[in-house]
Amino acid sequence: MEKKRSGLSARGKQAVSNVKHIPDSQIDFSDIPEATDEELKRARRVGRPASGTAKQLIAIRLAPKLLASLRRMAAKMGKPYQTLIHELLEKATGRAA
Repeated sequence: MEKKRSGLSARGKQAVSNVKHIPDSQIDFSDIPEATDEELKRARRVGRPASGTAKQLIAIRLAPKLLASLRRMAAKMGKPYQTLIHELLEKATGRAA
């Protein structure tokens, strides 16, 4: 099994190792202005919207060649590969979307 490589260069790793953790209570936020009421009104939630049809997150192991094939199929169909896998599983179980 190949060792997972970090995306950091040697200099980046050195810089990270030299960083000392500072508790939030010791951070000086005085130069950051408070958000105005107008800014808070314009703020929007980031992330997936809550829905009543949320899917359950699972982990599944697939052969790399199979996954690559599924990703190619999905790309040709113009859809995300996880959506394609979901649709294929629904067909296989006889459950229509």
